Amino acid sequence: MLTYVILVSTILISYKIYQYLFPTQNINPIGKYVLISGCDTGFGHGLALELDKQGFHVLAGIYSLNNQQKLTSLLSDRATVFKLDITKQEDIDDAYKLISSKTQVLHALVNNAGVGYGGLIDWITLESMRKMMDVNYFGHVSMTKTFLPLLIAKRDSRVVNICSVGGYLATPGMASYCSSKYALEAFSDCLRREMSVWNLRVSIIEPGSMRTPMTDGLLNSMKNLWSELPTDVKERWGEKFYSYSIERFVSHGLMERAENPKKVINVLKHAVMNSKPCIRYRPGLQSPIVFPLSIVPTWLADRILMIVMGSPYQPTCLRHQMQS
Repeated sequence: MLTYVILVSTILISYKIYQYLFPTQNINPIGKYVLISGCDTGFGHGLALELDKQGFHVLAGIYSLNNQQKLTSLLSDRATVFKLDITKQEDIDDAYKLISSKTQVLHALVNNAGVGYGGLIDWITLESMRKMMDVNYFGHVSMTKTFLPLLIAKRDSRVVNICSVGGYLATPGMASYCSSKYALEAFSDCLRREMSVWNLRVSIIEPGSMRTPMTDGLLNSMKNLWSELPTDVKERWGEKFYSYSIERFVSHGLMERAENPKKVINVLKHAVMNSKPCIRYRPGLQSPIVFPLSIVPTWLADRILMIVMGSPYQPTCLRHQMQS
C-alpha cells in the first residue's frame, strides 16, 4: 500500500512540475462569447470583469436589476448585462433569445449562480432544501440544456460548473448544500462523457471556503434559523448545542479560514481561456487538503469529521435519556 501511495504521489508531482514548466497556450478571445450566471457579486462578478479585459464578449446574467447599471459601467461596450434568474425558465428563454440574436456560437457557459446556507437535517425545512436544489442544481441543468445548441455549434466550446468541496465530501450541517453540489458533480461528469463526441469540454471547480458575500451571510442565516425552529426541535437539541455548532463550524471553520476569491477567479479564467482546460480544479489550500478525506475508508472519514466538527455539548434530549 505504501509503495502504491508513493508511486501515485510521484506521478502527480511529476505531472504538476511538467504543467508548470510547459504550460499550454490560451485561445484567442477575440470574437468569442462567454455567458456567466450570477454576476451580481462574488466569482461571477470578478470573472466578468477579468474576461472583459481579455477581450471576450461577456454575457453577464444578474439576479437583481439593481446591479445592472454599476456592472455595465465597469465593462466595455462588448459586454451585455441582463436579468437572469436561473430558477425561472422564462428568464432563461429570454436570455437565449437575446444571446442568439447576437451570436449563434457560444464559446463558454459558466454556471456560477448559487446559494448556500447550513443547518442539520432536523433543523432545515423541506422547502429550503428544494430551493437549494432549484438554484444550485436544476437551474444549471436548465441553463446547460437550453444553451447546448449554441455550445456545440463549434468544437472545443466549454461548460464550467462551480461546485465545491461539498461536492465530494458531505459534512454535518450542510446536507442541502452538499446534496446540490453532489448532484451537479454527477451531472457534469455525465455531460462531459455524453458530449465528448462534440468535443465539448466540461470543467468542475471545487473550492473550499472563500471570502464572498455568500460566506459572509452564512452566520446570520444560521443564527436566524434557531428562532424559526419548532419548539420540539429546540427542546430536542438545546440552545447550547446549537450555538456551539454554528460558532465552531461557521465562524471558525468557514469564515475565519475563508480564502481570497481571486484564487477561484484565476482557475475560472483558465477553464475558459486555456486550450486544454482541466476537468477538475481545486483552487486554494483547503480543497487539496480536504480531498483525501473523500477517498479514505468511510469509517475513518466519519471519525475524523466528528473530532474536527464535534461538540462538547450533548443534545438536551439525549442528555436526559442518558440520565434517566
